[in-house]
Amino acid sequence: MPANTVSPTAYPSLAQIRASADRLAGKILHTPVWRWQTGIIDAQFQGGGEVWLKLELFQKTGTFKLRGALNCIAALDAAARRRGVVAVSAGNHAIAVAYTARLSGCGAIVVMPQHASPARIAACRDLGARVLLMPDVHQAFARGREIARDEGRTMLHPYEGELTAQGTATVGLELMAQVPGLDAVLVPVGGGGLCAGIAAAVKQINPDCAVYGVEPFGADALYRSFQSGVPETLDRVDTVADSLGAPYAMAYSFGVCRRFVDEVVRVTDDEICRAMLHLFRDAKLVAEPAAAVATAALFGPLRDRLAGKRVALIVCGSNIDPARFAELLGRGAHSELALQAMAA
Repeated sequence: MPANTVSPTAYPSLAQIRASADRLAGKILHTPVWRWQTGIIDAQFQGGGEVWLKLELFQKTGTFKLRGALNCIAALDAAARRRGVVAVSAGNHAIAVAYTARLSGCGAIVVMPQHASPARIAACRDLGARVLLMPDVHQAFARGREIARDEGRTMLHPYEGELTAQGTATVGLELMAQVPGLDAVLVPVGGGGLCAGIAAAVKQINPDCAVYGVEPFGADALYRSFQSGVPETLDRVDTVADSLGAPYAMAYSFGVCRRFVDEVVRVTDDEICRAMLHLFRDAKLVAEPAAAVATAALFGPLRDRLAGKRVALIVCGSNIDPARFAELLGRGAHSELALQAMAA
């Protein structure tokens, strides 16, 4: 099958997802859920419905990315582990791969764009990975492919592939057991690997539960792909949610999302910053921008449709340095004041 062809049948089965959960048991944390009943939820929904947070930001390495990375590296034979792995990422996947490689006893090179958070770069180096910085994400992916080809390293892709989706699907498997009877699940989207896995798990357990992918306007490859029907490539990425800055959609994750995701919606950077502020005020969470996009969608494009429903929001990561977090909270507070002034 050509690389750009989407298979109509390829997706993680429940048996594969459960096998992945067994394989990951003891290596990852079973992250908690928390029902949000205070602050803006009470003010805007007035006690109607239920909003649950799946707190994947409490995962080892600070994000869900560990699930896919561990699932992928577990499939490598001894020779492949000796050759090592390479990954391309703005940070969260890079940290997960560095951690996983150290755990598995193999060498890791991570290729990151120069704009990546210094804290994330430092975390990768502290875990023993060799870090290479490139001018932008497109050049980072090109360099990663060169390294895989020239050095025989295995590329651990940040969002594409069956093993990655089977790993991320374990988030959905956990959630559906923790909060039965959900009406909708909102999932952040970068390349689509998290959304593909969670949607596959959710829909096979409860086909009536809606799954919404959420992207920033400045990194909306999956949204555009849903509109056109084929995986799309972005000319540029521009969003505060740098962890969602995938430059293109890819065939497998796009195909799984097309099968199981009801809709992809978009949110602005200001909406993301306001959502970060609400998560901090009400739940006391230090959520990076990517982890706040599902919340932003609940208060934005999906508010009317999900009012009175039983909804889960995936809070996917917390790898952000204090100065940047404070800066974005300030932007959120300023944006909220502006909205209040317009409404007055």
